[in-house]
Amino acid sequence: MFNTMTLVKVVGGIGTPLLLFLFGNWAATALFATGGGHGGEYTQAYTVEVEGAAAPAKEEAATEEPTFEDLLAAADVAKGEKTFGKCKACHKLEEGANATGPYLFGVVGRDVATAEGFSYSSAMQEHGGQWTPERISEFLIKPKDVIPGTKMSFAGLKKATDRANVIAYLATIGD
Repeated sequence: MFNTMTLVKVVGGIGTPLLLFLFGNWAATALFATGGGHGGEYTQAYTVEVEGAAAPAKEEAATEEPTFEDLLAAADVAKGEKTFGKCKACHKLEEGANATGPYLFGVVGRDVATAEGFSYSSAMQEHGGQWTPERISEFLIKPKDVIPGTKMSFAGLKKATDRANVIAYLATIGD
């Protein structure tokens, strides 16, 4: 009456629901987690305003956001070289060595769309001016927003410190 097949059926009958329960718990936790994941830091998803209640006074920032000039003055060239790794796929630092993008040797202070031997888009050629640190920073936020029609398909560098570090690094490359 009690053989190996019966034992397998009993273990399967108890084990299968247990495994399904554990999998369901794991899936629910993954789908409906409410925070606390990154260092126990919680963020408020939304605010419900109550009519007639006094709104709390918004705190003003104790320190103002530093200007780009301040960030550039305090820029870290070594960090800029590391961040430049994102640019290496399309740009070279050697003079005249164009790749998918133009070479960046001496780019800080150079006229826009003047790297020899590179075929610029008409939008970039029409942009004109010089690559000042401020213009480079603005361009690196999201190139296609600054110069619609540019060939540069880079997503951009959102952090101002990253842009300042890269520009400080590029300023060391060239004349």
